[in-house]
Amino acid sequence: MGGDNSKLNYRNVIIQLTTKTQPVDANDNAFWEQFWADVSISVQDIFVLIPAAEIRALREESPNNLATLCYKAVERLSQIAEASFPTSKDQQTALNCIRLLIRILPYIFEDPEWRSFFWSALPSEPESAVDGECVPLAQSLISALCDLLFCPDFTVHSISKSGPEGPEDMHTIDSCEYIWQAGVGFAQTPSHSTTHDTNRTEILKLLLTCFSETMYLERDEAHQCENRWVTFFTGCANRHALPLFASLLNVVCAYDPIGLGVPYNHLMFSDLREPLVEVALQVLCIVLESNARSDFSPPPPNSSRNGRISEQDELTSCTGTGLSSRASVSAGGQGAGDSNLFVNYMSRIHRDEDFAFILSGLTRLLNSPLAQTYLPGSTKKVQMHQELLVLFWRMCEINKKFMYYVLKSSQVLDLLVPILYHLNDSRSDPARLGLVHVGVFILLLLSGERNFGVRLNKPYKNRVALDITVFTGTHADLLIIVFHKLITNGHRRLQPLFDCLLTIIVNVSPYLKSLSMVTTNKLVHLLEAFSQPWFLYGGPTHYQLVFLLLEVFNNMIQYQFDGNSNLVYTLIRKRQVFYHLASLPTDRSSIRRALNNKRTSDTSLDHIDSVQQSANTKDNSDKKSSPSSSNVASSIQHKQAFPGCFTEPGTSNEQSNFGETPAVKPSGDGTSAGQQSFQATLAETPAVHSMTDPQLANAVDPQNHPNHEAYSSARLNGTDQALDDAPLVSNFSPGSPRTDSDVSNPDSGPRSGADQDGKVEHSIPSSYQSQSATVQHQGIGEKSLLKQESKTLVAKTNESNKTAHAESRSASASTVAALAPSNYSERATVRSDLKPNVDAPGTDWSPTSEWALGWKTKMPFQTIMRLLQVLVPQVEKICIDKGLTDESEIVKFLQNGTLVGLLPVPHPILIRKYQSNAGTAIWFRNYLWGVIYLRNVNPPIWYDTNVRLFEIQRI
Repeated sequence: MGGDNSKLNYRNVIIQLTTKTQPVDANDNAFWEQFWADVSISVQDIFVLIPAAEIRALREESPNNLATLCYKAVERLSQIAEASFPTSKDQQTALNCIRLLIRILPYIFEDPEWRSFFWSALPSEPESAVDGECVPLAQSLISALCDLLFCPDFTVHSISKSGPEGPEDMHTIDSCEYIWQAGVGFAQTPSHSTTHDTNRTEILKLLLTCFSETMYLERDEAHQCENRWVTFFTGCANRHALPLFASLLNVVCAYDPIGLGVPYNHLMFSDLREPLVEVALQVLCIVLESNARSDFSPPPPNSSRNGRISEQDELTSCTGTGLSSRASVSAGGQGAGDSNLFVNYMSRIHRDEDFAFILSGLTRLLNSPLAQTYLPGSTKKVQMHQELLVLFWRMCEINKKFMYYVLKSSQVLDLLVPILYHLNDSRSDPARLGLVHVGVFILLLLSGERNFGVRLNKPYKNRVALDITVFTGTHADLLIIVFHKLITNGHRRLQPLFDCLLTIIVNVSPYLKSLSMVTTNKLVHLLEAFSQPWFLYGGPTHYQLVFLLLEVFNNMIQYQFDGNSNLVYTLIRKRQVFYHLASLPTDRSSIRRALNNKRTSDTSLDHIDSVQQSANTKDNSDKKSSPSSSNVASSIQHKQAFPGCFTEPGTSNEQSNFGETPAVKPSGDGTSAGQQSFQATLAETPAVHSMTDPQLANAVDPQNHPNHEAYSSARLNGTDQALDDAPLVSNFSPGSPRTDSDVSNPDSGPRSGADQDGKVEHSIPSSYQSQSATVQHQGIGEKSLLKQESKTLVAKTNESNKTAHAESRSASASTVAALAPSNYSERATVRSDLKPNVDAPGTDWSPTSEWALGWKTKMPFQTIMRLLQVLVPQVEKICIDKGLTDESEIVKFLQNGTLVGLLPVPHPILIRKYQSNAGTAIWFRNYLWGVIYLRNVNPPIWYDTNVRLFEIQRI
């Protein structure tokens, strides 16, 4: 029959069903067959012909008819899947049933009373009802769909076998021979068929719809209750679990959107592979995420697997998948859940060629939006970066060997660049803040490993279209500059990520051999902004940001001094920042005065904000500055900006209206405009101390550490309090080994005992808790720390330093203009609406003098102040003697200098490694389902349904 007549007849059948007041007999096959037999209705037509209001009315007024419709559709699918050789008519019937269920299932899930319907005991065969053996409808549906995904001539090519056996039927088929794509666990390249790709896509869409029951649960309920659909799909009852895992993974990683590279080929030919890749990627992310709640629970010791998983091991060894033969422990030593075979298989991948295949596929797809050609728009760009990043995150969590392979490979930088690109591009868009969170979490995970910091020293040459300051340097420079942009010019709701961003910089700082002048100015600018009194006193944990930045400077001075002359020069030129921070008043009147200044600033900025909101304008400019300019980031002025941001000279803030909810929304995903009119809210950002575990870096062997016993005791208790019992001493360096002679000098005074000005206790914050480790200062004490001018920082060093210092006191300030610090009265603009990022204190928290003094006395100033004490007089002297006013000459002088024997005892490198936790698992689950909701607009599967996991906002 014609297309129009088919739609009209189908619509009449729907009307008959919705208008019937009496239940229709389930045995009336003639009536029910009208929904899927002898018709060819596309899924888009199904969504038009069956309105949402009629489905809800059918659910409320005729629940028996809706239940019978679902049951008959699943029964028909099961019959087709159990047939030996499904005909073409059977295949079309199966597609119609699949499309109908895609339309109906979301409205089943949105009603709590209906969720158990698919798990009710229904007889699978008439004779089984007599025996009492019943199979839930959901299991019948999942089993049928999995069988259809490997149905010859429907979703895979049939394999003709010679001999008496003949072609295989659906009952005897070995699905491991029908894996869709060559790659992990499968070396053969099967024939490609667009019809098979389309059928696979529709079946996977229905599977994704089945899994979406999580969307209709509250956040707490979704975390506590397992998704039974996913559990059955990933469990041992699914005989196709292994080939499905390999098929989904290989289809994603083998996809090449560019193909042969013919310009504009994507405009002339439709790519039916991309929809399959997208839905396969989403299904893979969901099934790998479902076991996340058990990842942060330690596995039982000496746990063994049961026999049914061993059968899968035997299957694996027979098919040669390249997966390791043991599944009880993952490749990285992490327990793999027995209940989720997909997580189990992912954890067992171990061959380098498999890792290379996966990594190449991920980097190729992530870099697709960044591709630049001479012909604009000539290459196809895929927009599935959000799901790809979530997949990469889960793979690193599940399979530590894969993560170590990535860090060992130079391709880790091919992952870093697109992540930084998306961070920078999404920083001001409230609908894409979730993407920023994902990128930051991934970088936090990678930064816990030494190889990542070492890889960042590779020069950055492949210029991507980033609206950042022009620089010449390494990937470390790119990372820090983008992070600086996020903090100073990002959306105000990115504030919970500030400590994560600085933690990443701290983790990699001991391995950064050389930073550019632009980057060092950015770092010092952050310190100047965060050290404003009103900001430090504005929240109970704001001071921790200053601790982190000071730790960055200390790490680079102690372990990478030789190559970081730009940093040393910047610290000297901006020394007033450290002097004023050291002399920060902590009395009650000063605290009150600083907070009053903040309130005054709030009033003026609120007026500015209202004017800008009424004008509804955004300034997207970002003025470029020369890397060699001597005044880079030296003048920090108060700008007219929205409350809640740090701004730097020559930058503008891109903000949205107040009152908006944090949201995740794909931007530029190349789908219909309807997708751009919704956004989904995010879960609360986990606190960084709940995501990280402070550990000594590989550069320091805990066994050889003087405080090994105390450290081990503290680590067992989950804290670092035992470190308070003894000084922190280290004789190791990440770059080159340090010996005792490298850090000792008879002229620099004794290593122990108080100096002439007394002893001051400082510490590096551990897990962001202000725990102190007693460190003896060398030639510098509390009184000298409070001096604001370098000429008063007199220390007992050597005679040449004394002479240089005496000459510098009588010199004119104009002769050393090249290194004169900027006027500290030019205050940095810091967001005045920053809310304390704490868990315990309430809104009535107020700073006290004792609280301020408690963390101020523990600031790790000794290394920086010692550097300034030694180098400032020398630099001033050479500037006076040679009349230098060019910063390049001063930097050249600093390159030839050394502080061996003059700095304090090197501190151990403390790395804050990411640890799996419930908060992050909840966040990723909510984010992933939000992305899936917004990405599936053709057809709009979940549109206008009452999802509860997140809030949908129409904009």
